[in-house]
Amino acid sequence: MSLPNAAHTSGALSRPGDAAGVRCDVDGLVATITLTRPDRRNAQTPVTWTALRTIGSELPGDVRVVVVRGEGASFSAGLDRAMFTPEGLPGVPTFIDVAHAPAVEAERIVEGFQEAFSWLGRPDIVSVAAVQGHAIGAGFQLALACDLRIAAEDAKFTMAETSLGLVPDLGGTRILRELVGYSRALEICATGRQVAAAEAARIGLVNLIVPRDDLDGAVHNLVAALLAPPRDGVVETKALLLGAALRSPAEQLLAERQAQLRRIRDLAGVDEKPAGSPGADPLKE
Repeated sequence: MSLPNAAHTSGALSRPGDAAGVRCDVDGLVATITLTRPDRRNAQTPVTWTALRTIGSELPGDVRVVVVRGEGASFSAGLDRAMFTPEGLPGVPTFIDVAHAPAVEAERIVEGFQEAFSWLGRPDIVSVAAVQGHAIGAGFQLALACDLRIAAEDAKFTMAETSLGLVPDLGGTRILRELVGYSRALEICATGRQVAAAEAARIGLVNLIVPRDDLDGAVHNLVAALLAPPRDGVVETKALLLGAALRSPAEQLLAERQAQLRRIRDLAGVDEKPAGSPGADPLKE
């Protein structure tokens, strides 16, 4: 996959072929990832996940916001059911292939699938899912992998893995629990029921719901708001929020102090002082 130089202000970054059904376009500080299989309701395959992982690893360093969306009536109907059949799709490995792989190799393959989603949580970017229609299974988890979610009024979220005898394995269980709590997350996953947009907003699953015709405008306004503050302050703040659940209150306060001192010194044009030197940060010694 070939990407243009980061200095380019726009252009298509990823055209990995029809089997992947993914396109990435960069316009200045914003990258837009679009699922492009509307005839299959943007169903995903392992080739889709390979393309997403590659986009993440080759994203230009000056991109600040990543928008994820789907063409057509649905955001994503999840895993393409052809992946469960022996014949699958031409040139695309099936879950039957994974099942017959040696254990270590199979785990490595699934880890690669997970990496297609997890990079969207990196501190150096803010990711936004623009969801219309169905977001099922892997589609639901792709929306969850993003930091923020804007949903059209017709959006419907379904964690359908358990109905297939599977589990959500693309990072969705942790994020869903963080957003809605254990009991509600278990109920949504175990029953595989639909969560309509209004309920999703009420329980904190999405940040905003808008009429379908207003989805593009709402995403544009949010992206503009995210780009307004200086980048480094947003990056440091996101890192603090991501790590908060893993730290004790005292550790979180320390992390906040250290982050703030980095920002103050950077804004003042002062180089970082080594520990023990005059003016060094006593909190780091």
